[in-house]
Parts: sequence; structure tokens; C-alpha cells
Amino acid sequence: MNKSKNLSESVIFPKGEKITNDYFIGTAWIEMLVSNDSIFNCPIYNVTFEPGARNNWHKHPGGQILLITGGEGYYQEEGKPVQVLHAGDVVKINPAVKHWHGATPDSWFTHIGITTNPQKGDAEWLEPVTDEEYSNLK
Repeated sequence: MNKSKNLSESVIFPKGEKITNDYFIGTAWIEMLVSNDSIFNCPIYNVTFEPGARNNWHKHPGGQILLITGGEGYYQEEGKPVQVLHAGDVVKINPAVKHWHGATPDSWFTHIGITTNPQKGDAEWLEPVTDEEYSNLK
């Protein structure tokens, strides 16, 4: 198996707890690394997606940064082509930009998420990325 697609070769931070909300398709886990508090004001979290898992379209009022740590994933902004992501990639997402991210169909995917300017509000979760939309990315 290609090392970049094997979860055991890409784990840096703990996988964390299984995400149980309605904002993800497939299975994903989250581990808070730095909680949002008055001292640091910068939540940082590790997210792990099983192959094919992804989050819904969403927006962050204050923006977000993704630091890709393992596997292969997708990132897409509304109206733009999908980007394929690999370990070492950095994605800077401007405030209020509608986007989604997740694993490719045949690879685990891990990233560190950093919520920037969290005082501007929580993520606004929108519609799912349908199986049809996702399968047409290939």
C-alpha cells in the first residue's frame, strides 16, 4: 500500500473522538489540541477522515487554516475546482468562504484545523456534499 494512503503511516496526533453530528458523511474523528479560551483565542484541532468521508459545505466567519498532516484529501471552494491535498500542504480559507474538505475515496486523510478570529462566530454548517457531487470529482 502507498504510505501516503495508510493511516498508520500518517498519525502524528491522537485520532480523538468519533464525530457524531450531522455535518459529516462517513466517519471522522476530532481531537482538540488547543481549546478556545481567553488566553490563546485560537482553537486548534486534529481531524481524521476515513476514506470517502467529508464534511458538509460550511463557512467560518473568521476564516480557517488547514495544515495537512497525512493521507490524501480534497478541498473545494464554491464555484471553484477541487484541489487534491497531501501532507505538507497548507490551505488558507478566507472568512465566510463556502467550502468543504475530506478524504479521497481510497485514502485516509488527516489535517490540523485552526479557527482564525473565533470571536467572529462559530462555523455555519450548510448542505451536504452529495454522493453524486463527490463521485464526479474523479
